[in-house]
Amino acid sequence: MKYYLISGEASGDLHGSNLIKEIHKQDPQAQIRCWGGDLMQAAGAELVSHYKERAFMGFLEVAMNIRTILGFMKTCKKDLLAYKPDIVVLIDYPGFNIPMAQFAKKHGFKTIFYISPQVWAWKEGRVKTIREVVDKMLVILPFEVDFYKKWNYEVIYVGHPLVQVIEEFKADNTALRPPTSVRSVALLPGSRPQEIKKKLPIMLKATQHFPDVQFRIAQAPSLERSFYESMTAQYPNVELIQGKTYELLMQSHAALVTSGTATLETALFGVPEVVCYKGSAVSHEIAKRLIKVKYISLVNLILDKPTVKELIQHDLTPENITTELKRLLDPAQNVIVKKDLAELWDILSPGGAASANAAKIIVEY
Repeated sequence: MKYYLISGEASGDLHGSNLIKEIHKQDPQAQIRCWGGDLMQAAGAELVSHYKERAFMGFLEVAMNIRTILGFMKTCKKDLLAYKPDIVVLIDYPGFNIPMAQFAKKHGFKTIFYISPQVWAWKEGRVKTIREVVDKMLVILPFEVDFYKKWNYEVIYVGHPLVQVIEEFKADNTALRPPTSVRSVALLPGSRPQEIKKKLPIMLKATQHFPDVQFRIAQAPSLERSFYESMTAQYPNVELIQGKTYELLMQSHAALVTSGTATLETALFGVPEVVCYKGSAVSHEIAKRLIKVKYISLVNLILDKPTVKELIQHDLTPENITTELKRLLDPAQNVIVKKDLAELWDILSPGGAASANAAKIIVEY
């Protein structure tokens, strides 16, 4: 059968690649074409467009690049019609994928959404459109099942794909343990240049208050080392680590993490963290008026309590980071946070192998 997968960022590329591997296991003759990244391509899909070409974040940034985004949509629609897949699989990325689902449905293609858009956070009314144009919705957060029930839309919980990814990584890297003599803190400032420039300098200023702590930055694979060095040169206890984010997390006592999937990855590794978010002033003001949830991190949303500190916009200062990091590096507090993070693992792990579960539903449908 012919499959057409669409994702739009690094996390979608990761989950899409694992989904592709499982589809190939269940359908050895599968032909897969995708909008994704290096991982989806390496898993055996024919790559049409790399997500790095479409890396726009924030309301203002999207508005400024709307012509480019519409151009990509036009290209995707033409390619979809030419390829004529048996099914279209949309992986998160709602601003692009909901219109693509509408287009696909209009032209008679079967549609499955894998990893629900965060409609429970904002623009809840989009559920009406999703219900009309998405044949099956596969969700990865337990509370999403009840959310969609309010809209009389039956969805399928397949488990969270990160659980399996991290479980397998831990099993393959049992020798990696946090060093006992030197405390280590991971800095995960994101993958896009614009978000890194906003957050990393603030994180770095806080490192000056911890001369005996080793800070290590997870370097985005798409960015050059020189991009970071222009910001890190004056900080002697900071080093760059490329392509080894999971190794870095396994050897860290705490972390400073930008909002997004990385906050959940960090938590599933059992690393106490501070969630750091700062966007453009315009985007932040719009978000304040639209977003309805109590927290911005998935960790707190799933646990329904403020387990990890969220420093948002004006609260993201070197002083506040310093205060929170001192708290997390205190052994007694560190143990308390780790207990909550173990609870998070217990909540998400019963879903089983999410990628295999999703692939089975997709192939059978």
